[in-house]
Amino acid sequence: MSTAAPAEWWRTAVIYQIYPRSFSDASGDGIGDLQGITERLDDLAALGVDAIWLSPFYTSPQKDAGYDVADFTDVDPLFGSLADFDAMVERAHALGLRVIVDIVPNHSSDQHAWFQAALASPEGSDERARYVFRDGRGATGELPPNNWDSVFGGPAWTRTTNADGTPGQWFLHLFDSTQPDFDWSNPAVLDEFDRVLRFWLDRGADGFRVDVAHGLIKADGLPDFSYADDANSMGGVEGPQAPYWAQEGVHDVWRRWRSVIDEYDGDRILAAEAWVLPLSKMAKWVRPDEMHQAFNFAYLETDWKADDLRAVIDESLAEFGNVGAPSTWVLSNHDVVRHASRLALGAENPQGHGIGPKSLGLPDPVVGLQRGRAASALMLALPGSAYVYQGEELGLPEAIDIPDEARQDPTWFRTEGERYGRDGCRVPLPWSAAEPAYGFNSTGETWLPQPAEWASLARDAQREDPTSTLNLYTEALRLRRELGLAEGAIEWIADAPAGVVAFRTSGIEVWAVISPDAEVPLPDGEVVLASATVTDTIPADTTVWLRR
Repeated sequence: MSTAAPAEWWRTAVIYQIYPRSFSDASGDGIGDLQGITERLDDLAALGVDAIWLSPFYTSPQKDAGYDVADFTDVDPLFGSLADFDAMVERAHALGLRVIVDIVPNHSSDQHAWFQAALASPEGSDERARYVFRDGRGATGELPPNNWDSVFGGPAWTRTTNADGTPGQWFLHLFDSTQPDFDWSNPAVLDEFDRVLRFWLDRGADGFRVDVAHGLIKADGLPDFSYADDANSMGGVEGPQAPYWAQEGVHDVWRRWRSVIDEYDGDRILAAEAWVLPLSKMAKWVRPDEMHQAFNFAYLETDWKADDLRAVIDESLAEFGNVGAPSTWVLSNHDVVRHASRLALGAENPQGHGIGPKSLGLPDPVVGLQRGRAASALMLALPGSAYVYQGEELGLPEAIDIPDEARQDPTWFRTEGERYGRDGCRVPLPWSAAEPAYGFNSTGETWLPQPAEWASLARDAQREDPTSTLNLYTEALRLRRELGLAEGAIEWIADAPAGVVAFRTSGIEVWAVISPDAEVPLPDGEVVLASATVTDTIPADTTVWLRR
């Protein structure tokens, strides 16, 4: 629980991301559910987080694990019911945990009632105007309206078939072909999402994580555009701006949403998933009349190098501070390789590409865990708000050896196996080492296979081990709260050796030894937290907190 005042709690909060399919399964069908979440909330309260954010649990065909929404105001039976959601919110609030709901405004499922009506309606109809339909190019419209590619691979356009069997218009989908993009220039779309926001706010949601918050608006005329081969197709690259990301008009949408949020008491919030660089541009999403937070992907993507880490920390605090917003810090989520593996990769790995058995430069698991623990201890000492992705408090690595036939991410299929996708960070959690599915449920069924070595990482196996990653996180969160680290400022230690990130904050010193060749003499002071064993020196890939 945070000691921050109820007002603006989000400035210092630690928010725990729950990926419902993989968190806890009460029904035993192999897919996590809302009742399973409710049954495990006490564990999260004991961990010491302030809020939970749930990835989508809406009615969905599950072509993209729930980010293809067929009904924005109901719960998919896979996950339970609205009554289960209400019970979860009630229990969370009783434990002092706030509840953040994921919302997906860029697109819907092709099974959404609106899109089905659009397919059944003629060109130029009001039903089609809610989505981005266009005539094709070429003599008979046989070519897509432009050259845009999908984030998941392949073209971003799919052609429809008319009722008489003839080829029809094309519709835009920046993601999977089952996820048609809304046309946010249409007032009907704006009105509908006002209704959706109020529906969940009325049920007690404390805010929203907004998926693809740099999307929605497309440049007039839908001009051709291609990324460089090595660019992140979600955005987040400096240089020419894609005509479908970070358009100026999107800020009008967020001002409108902020006005809806501000109608409610309880300090409800909006958090942006906006893949935008540089951070001075990302900061536009968190101006006082827009969102409250934005995920700091620049920090997540920073290499394990001392100079790079110092630079991104300085830039983050400065740019978000310039608009009166807190910086956020994040190391893992449901779209990227888990940081207990990613930080030991021998090659770059763009968002969403994933790693698998045939990837180059696979991580050393020992190095990965040590760097992961050090990175987490460093992150939780920084001022602002932090995000923790489910399972990182257990030190879970990326699941690499998932059989091809078990993979489910559309990225895997749309790239014909060229990219492994995100399944490796979405494997169901281990709770109890000796139980079926490691306690994920009582039946042993899991929608993705769990690695055998995860038994030793199960929550019950770590709880009694004072050196476990679970207890490292628990202690770091306790000290963060008690020492007021999230509310402090940092002062760099000027004479720190090369290869070290060292600063003073809230009465302590934080020393993170990044260089793989360094061993730094332990400064004077009481060690209150260490990510690895230290004696008279701090070894590489270790973060230490010292009380002065």
